[in-house]
Amino acid sequence: MSYVLRRILMLGCITTFMPLVAMAQGAPSAPPPVTVAKPVVRDVIDSDEFIGRFEPVDEVSVRSRVGGYLQEIHFQDGALVKQGDLLFVIDQRPFVTALSQAKATLEASQSALVFADAQYKRAQSLTASGSQSAQTLDDRRREFDSAEANVRGAQAAADRASLDMEYTEIKAPLSGRIDRRLISAGNLVQTDQTVLTTIVSLDPIDFYFDVDERRLLNFADTARKMGKELQLGGGGLDVSVTISDPSAKPFKGKLDFAENRVDNQSGTIRLRARFPNPDLVLQPGLFGRIQVEASNTYQAILVPDEAIGSDQNERVVYVVATDGTVSTKAVRPGPRLYGYRVIREGLDGTETIIVNGLMRARPGSKITPQMTELPQERQDTAPETAGAESGQ
Repeated sequence: MSYVLRRILMLGCITTFMPLVAMAQGAPSAPPPVTVAKPVVRDVIDSDEFIGRFEPVDEVSVRSRVGGYLQEIHFQDGALVKQGDLLFVIDQRPFVTALSQAKATLEASQSALVFADAQYKRAQSLTASGSQSAQTLDDRRREFDSAEANVRGAQAAADRASLDMEYTEIKAPLSGRIDRRLISAGNLVQTDQTVLTTIVSLDPIDFYFDVDERRLLNFADTARKMGKELQLGGGGLDVSVTISDPSAKPFKGKLDFAENRVDNQSGTIRLRARFPNPDLVLQPGLFGRIQVEASNTYQAILVPDEAIGSDQNERVVYVVATDGTVSTKAVRPGPRLYGYRVIREGLDGTETIIVNGLMRARPGSKITPQMTELPQERQDTAPETAGAESGQ
């Protein structure tokens, strides 16, 4: 191919390529696509969150009422027991002997009473006929009263021996879960001292937590509006608690007790909520986060946390106009409810806001809005941060 021909072909390619480059450089870029939605507007009840611990309603340290050597153990460690179930047996032989002796003493006293009664009646008859003196009658009366008292004492001793015999069988004082055995068979058990095991009730179960003075007054005011008293039954406020298991649904319960004074060192007061626990999921000692109603029902504006940005020391949301222009609005966020953040101030619920893609939007620029509808409630997986409610 000649040099002239190659130059012609080269110039033709350049001439064709240059307009394409020019068109690419001069073409305006389309606004970036961004997901937008209307805020969720619904009736809500504010709640406060506290950390606390589950405790059993009833807890018993099982001890023996009589002393002796432990002979039998009738439960498995950690089992569920019912009230009245046999747990331990103390060696009964000494108590059988004591009971037999007490019964024998009682029989002897009853025999002596029968004899004294006959003597007293005979003396009454002889005294009435003048064959015996009144002094002898008084002696027979005294002997009869003494024999009667001896029978009562022997009966009490027999009852005590029978009761001690009954106490050698140690039974569960309540229904619940039993701990491990704290002493093995063959060991000496001291009366009312040696702890054999413990039992805790499981259904229902209590949850204890501490609140500060400000929130205490708020709860008390809410309880009064419901016609109840916080110290008396905890005001009956509805509560829910979540445990560390993320798959477990919140457990529902009610406040049922508040202490009668605020601790003057910590400035807090301890409250108690009671929860039904038919499945025995909740265990004494578990930590949990309790949500307590802190307001009456009101209409709130809810937005996702990812829709809230920061502008220096302000929290803002990005509002999209009908022509796609982006602007910001300062807001005052509140607590998390139903998987969203409550907006205390700044929005009225009619705005269209960016809920996904804040990094592609700038105030004053335009975007291509892609409208979506937020559900009334969504799974709450975002952690609560310490300054999330700084605007309250």
